[in-house]
Amino acid sequence: MSVAISNPLGSRTTRLFVVLASFLAVNALIAELVGIKIFALEPTLGLNTFNWNLFGQNGSLSFTSGVLLWPFVFLMTDIINEYFGRRGVRFISWLTVMLILYGFITAYLAIQLVPADFWVGVNSERGVPDMQAAFSNIFGQGLWSIAGSVTAFLIGQLIDVAVFHRIRLATGEKWIWLRATGSTAVSQLIDSFVVLYIAFVLGPQQWPIPLFMAVATVNYGYKLLMAFLLIPLIYVTRRAIHAYIGHDTAQRLQAEARVSG
Repeated sequence: MSVAISNPLGSRTTRLFVVLASFLAVNALIAELVGIKIFALEPTLGLNTFNWNLFGQNGSLSFTSGVLLWPFVFLMTDIINEYFGRRGVRFISWLTVMLILYGFITAYLAIQLVPADFWVGVNSERGVPDMQAAFSNIFGQGLWSIAGSVTAFLIGQLIDVAVFHRIRLATGEKWIWLRATGSTAVSQLIDSFVVLYIAFVLGPQQWPIPLFMAVATVNYGYKLLMAFLLIPLIYVTRRAIHAYIGHDTAQRLQAEARVSG
């Protein structure tokens, strides 16, 4: 007597969650890896420096490189929240944290490996006389960044979930943009300042408070701007999901997400 074995990925709903969760986790991990770099906006765009003045800091608008990817993490968080509820967001949030920690533990262990002699100076002609020092410096500072980012990420996700559902209870299924943008605006206000404080004020670079306040404010401003600019993508993604899993299934998921704990 043969027993039929069901395909665990046979459900479109399951595949949808895997895709959304994977995209969120990968973007968060990449943002952590590149986030140690601070870049100047105007020169990057080929523009003259704005010579802005914020908290006594002058010069170009400065951002962490990781900030470019975080808006897409927020978008995926809200989409998962919309269809899989608080349990779905909590699950992928904790999984993402474990993956980030795993990535940085691996990087730390890689720092401890004794470098090959030829590799240390392999890029001397490119301005990097000691590859081991460069590798250790980047990923060593990243360990401080990860401490701040993981803390801020978890706090931000918990706040995002709470605000999202509070707005959803007040508006029902209307105004998707409001609950997505509103939850991001509140959660990232805290996230933007916590991560930079732990990573760059408490970390090896020992930023002065005015510099920290200036960069954190600019980063939050960017995240808030992107939250509004990505509103059309929220509706495009929603339409694609309804087309993929079917309107009735999508509505059922949304109804279950409203009451999920």
